[in-house]
Amino acid sequence: MRLAITTSLLLLLLPLAARADEGDAARYAEAMAAHHRGDRPVASPAVAVEHGEGVRAHPVVYGHRDGAKIEGYLAEPTAAGKNTPGIIVIHEWWGLNDNNRAMTRKLSALGLRALAVDLYHGKVATTPAAAEALMRGALEAPGEAKDNLRQAYQYLAAQGSRRIGVIGWCFGGGWALQTALLYPRDLAAAIIYYGRLVTDPAALKGLKVPIQGHFGSLDTLNSRATIERFQKELKAQGTPVEVYIYPGAGHAFANPSGTRYNAKAADAAWSRSVKFLRNYLLRPAR
Repeated sequence: MRLAITTSLLLLLLPLAARADEGDAARYAEAMAAHHRGDRPVASPAVAVEHGEGVRAHPVVYGHRDGAKIEGYLAEPTAAGKNTPGIIVIHEWWGLNDNNRAMTRKLSALGLRALAVDLYHGKVATTPAAAEALMRGALEAPGEAKDNLRQAYQYLAAQGSRRIGVIGWCFGGGWALQTALLYPRDLAAAIIYYGRLVTDPAALKGLKVPIQGHFGSLDTLNSRATIERFQKELKAQGTPVEVYIYPGAGHAFANPSGTRYNAKAADAAWSRSVKFLRNYLLRPAR
């Protein structure tokens, strides 16, 4: 069942969004929690049907932090070769759960070596309160998360993937953009599903990674002005960018987990994502 975002709820969210739009971690986590009030990390229709035919998948250690292993989930085509393109998959605010693993297999079935990262130290949330706490912890330690994502990129490169992209939903959408900022010329593509945006020209300067962004018209986590400013800044510096806003869709409308799924918007976004990946990651090598 999809929970509609009512006018009264939007009025409640708007003050939070005004404070959280590119604001600090605590305010952003608070605003995110308001959008997920009453939500549950059930499998959404995005992953309800297994899409991983012809894919092998298993847990992997892709890095280390303070002597501890960083474990993720790798899915790749059974016929994968050394140069199979790679993609970093970043989980929603619930964490790296079975639904995100299923989405990783779905991406791999396109012909990609897909690595689902874990930014929550092996923890997953089953309630919005727990998800808010985990997300806030990750946002308050951005250096650690960036180091995690660097190691994910290096892991895929060591596997032989010469072309590497990134995709993320919700909390992970913001980190997909951060990954592009970590590798502003080396990353092949980045897909942001309603993630936290950056519009500071100084921060975006030199970003040449092709960007695709998907946002719901009812989602107040990024204001329309912020989305437009983000797109304008990238276009001004010649960065390939596509931005789509889906009427009637709220936050998390295409998440692997949750009850906010909007089939019309999610189907359109997925079709555009696949086309984007085929253009920038799966195109024949020159």
